[in-house]
Amino acid sequence: MVLVLTWAASAVDAISYLGLGHVFTANMTGNAVLLGVAIGQGQGLAALRSMIALAGFVLGAALGAIIVEKGPQRTDWPVAVTRAVFVEGVILGLFTLAWHLGARGGATLYALITLSALAMGIQSAAIRHLKVPGIATTYITGTLTSLVAEFATWLCRLRISPRAVDPTGQSATLDVPEAHRSHGTRLQALVLLIYVLAALLSAFLQARHSRLVTLSPLVAVALVVLNACARHRHE
Repeated sequence: MVLVLTWAASAVDAISYLGLGHVFTANMTGNAVLLGVAIGQGQGLAALRSMIALAGFVLGAALGAIIVEKGPQRTDWPVAVTRAVFVEGVILGLFTLAWHLGARGGATLYALITLSALAMGIQSAAIRHLKVPGIATTYITGTLTSLVAEFATWLCRLRISPRAVDPTGQSATLDVPEAHRSHGTRLQALVLLIYVLAALLSAFLQARHSRLVTLSPLVAVALVVLNACARHRHE
């Protein structure tokens, strides 16, 4: 479900950058850079778009935090996170509707930026609540750093000794938590791959003016909600 949400975030960023006036609505690091560049070059409208995206993301993150903090975290995927992702899906549904019905100019453009940034802010708060080590679905700088650090650490351990020696002189496997081994590095690598593939597909669809371009993140979020509801029902 984390990987599917990564797909949604990357698709939204590609859509917003290519179709909403070169602005990021999921990756606020890149959006902050675009804001600074626009102000430095005296591009008022470009700066306004970046500021609207930033404000929408902040509002969405606050709303998402309120939703997820209301419920107890008794499982790996709490019900409150599903509620937040559901709200994100509703907002992405409005975004898709506005994208296909509006002219994507003037007030409609700013509405689209606000809706997509709002949805991504909610998703960021939901993922943060899951506390998955080294994973953020709306940007990959931290994920890439964690992946490289884990790989470098693994290489260092391999060079020193593939097995640790205990006080009795017998060999023992290095004590690495099983959950960390199974979910950490592989999940981080998959997040990077999914992020690139989603952007690639979104750019391909948008270049051909396909109606599927905005359905991609919406369907991804809907699948997460349906899967989470089935999981809750089973639990």
